Amino acid sequence: MNNITNLLSVTSPAVVRQRLRDSAEIALLDVREEGPFAGAHPLFAVNVPLGRIEERIGALIPRKDAPVVVYDDGEGRTAKAVCLLQSLGYLDVTALEGGLEGWKLSGGEVFIDVNVPSKAFGELVEHVRHTPSLPAREVYERIESGGDLVILDARRFVEYNVMSIPGARSVPGGELALRVRDIAPSPQTTVIVNCAGRTRSIIGAQSLVNAGIPNPVFALRNGTIGWTLEGLLLEHGAARKGGGVSEPNLGVARAHASYLAERTGVRSISTSVLEHLQADPVRTVYRLDVRSPEEYAQGHPVGFRSAPGGQLVQATDEWVAVRHGTIVLTDDDGVRAQMTAHWLRQLGWNEVYVLEGWEGLSVETGPESPMLLRPLPDVATISPAQLHERVKDDGVLVLDLASSSEFRRGHVPGARFVIRPDLVSHSDFFTADDVVLVSPDGIAAHLAARDLAGEKKRRVHVLKGGTQAWHAAGYALESGLDAGKALSAPNDVYKRPYEGTDNAAEAMQSYLDWEFGLVAQLERDGTHSFRVLEEEISANG
Repeated sequence: MNNITNLLSVTSPAVVRQRLRDSAEIALLDVREEGPFAGAHPLFAVNVPLGRIEERIGALIPRKDAPVVVYDDGEGRTAKAVCLLQSLGYLDVTALEGGLEGWKLSGGEVFIDVNVPSKAFGELVEHVRHTPSLPAREVYERIESGGDLVILDARRFVEYNVMSIPGARSVPGGELALRVRDIAPSPQTTVIVNCAGRTRSIIGAQSLVNAGIPNPVFALRNGTIGWTLEGLLLEHGAARKGGGVSEPNLGVARAHASYLAERTGVRSISTSVLEHLQADPVRTVYRLDVRSPEEYAQGHPVGFRSAPGGQLVQATDEWVAVRHGTIVLTDDDGVRAQMTAHWLRQLGWNEVYVLEGWEGLSVETGPESPMLLRPLPDVATISPAQLHERVKDDGVLVLDLASSSEFRRGHVPGARFVIRPDLVSHSDFFTADDVVLVSPDGIAAHLAARDLAGEKKRRVHVLKGGTQAWHAAGYALESGLDAGKALSAPNDVYKRPYEGTDNAAEAMQSYLDWEFGLVAQLERDGTHSFRVLEEEISANG
C-alpha cells in the first residue's frame, strides 16, 4: 500500500465513489504515464502524468478550489504531484488513500484502456437502443455490387487519412447530423458510419437515427478492426471530406438538434447567463467550441477551447477533468453544439449549456494556446541555427521531452528520448557538460529546464521554438526511437489496438472482446450516472 498516507491529507476511495454517485464535483487524477494508466484505473480517473501537469492542468481544472484527488500505483509520484498542484494555486488537493492498490482493496472496479467512460457509454447505447449495424463482409458486398450507399468515417481526419474503408469520406462525428442530408439527399441511400473500433461508429449512427434522417442508417460493426479481421483491404491516404451545407437542410438539422437538446435537458443561454455561471465560486465551468479546428482558428470567443464535438463525446476526459463540472458549448450553426450537448447529458453531465450567440464577447483568431498557470521560466535558449552548428560537437547532449509517438515521427538528429520525471534521476549518467532540452513547441523543455538547475554546474539551454522551429528552419529530422539510447522507457503513450496499420490480429480481437464486456463492468462499478434515451426520438413526435 502507498505509504504517502502518513505525509499527505488523504481522501478514501469510498468518499470518491460517493461524490461520483451524488453528482458532486471531483477530479480524480492518475499521475502515471499513459501506458501504466491504460493497464488499470478507476472509471473516471483522468490521466495527467506528473511531467505534463504544468502544461495541461490549467485547461483540465480551471477552478483552483475544485476538489482534486491524486494517485499513482506506488511509483512515488503522488506526493510530488500534490506539492506541484498546490504550488500552482490549487487549494483542495488530497491523495487517494492507498493509491490504486487501495482503490482495488476497497472494492473499486478497475478498467483498462483509455477514454473508457465514453467507450463504455457507447456500448450501453448500443445495448439500450439496439443501434443498427452491418458486418464488414456485408458492407463490402454492397460496395462491390454498386449499392446505393455512402460510408461516413466519424473519426478525426488524420485518423481517416491513415487508413479508411474504400470509398469512405471523412465526416467527423460532430459533423454528421449537420452534413448528412446534403451528402445523401435521397432517402433511399443507405448511410453507413464507421470508426476504427466501435464507439464512434455506434454514437455516429445513433446520432443520425436520433436526428431523424429518413435514410437507412447502420454502424459498420467493429469498424476498421472488423474490416481487417475479415481479411479486407483498407485504403490509405484518402482525403474525401463531407462538403457544404444547404440552407434548407441546415434548417431541418437545426430543428431536430434543438428538439434533442430540449428532450435531454440542455439549456440555451445568453452571454450574460454565461457570465453568471462563471462567477459562481463553487462551479467549475468549461467553455468549449465544438466546431472543426480550422473554423476555430478562423475566429472563436476568447476563453473557449477547441473541442470538436465528435471527439468531445469520444474522449470527454481529454478536455474535462472535473466530473460533474459545468459544460458550455458553442458553434455558429445551431446544430453541432446541441447534438454534442444531447450526448453529454446522456453521459451523466447534469449541467450542459449551449451558448446562443457571441454578443458582447471578444473574438480572437488562431489555434488554441496552452493555458499555463504561470509564465514560462526565464531560461537560456539556443536558436535552431546555433544548435545545428553545435550538434556536431560530441560534448552537446540533446534531450527530447516530446511524447514517444512524437519523437518517433521526427526529432533533432542524435536527440535522446526522456520523460521529464526521469531527467533528475538520470542526470548522474549525463557525461556532457552542455545539455539542450527540446520539445515539439519548446514549452515542455522550458518547464523542464528548472529541473536541471544547479546540476553540477552543467550548462542547460532550451531550443527556442522547439522541434517545430528546427524543422521550419529547413533542418532535417530523424525518425524512430532507439530504446538502447533512450533515457526513459517509452511507456508514456499507450499503443491503441485500433490506430495505425501494424496491429496484430490477436490484439484487435482482444480489444473488441473487452469492449463487449464494458456494460457488465459499468453495472459493477455503479458510479456512472449514464442515462440513455430509450424511446424513439422525433422532432415531429
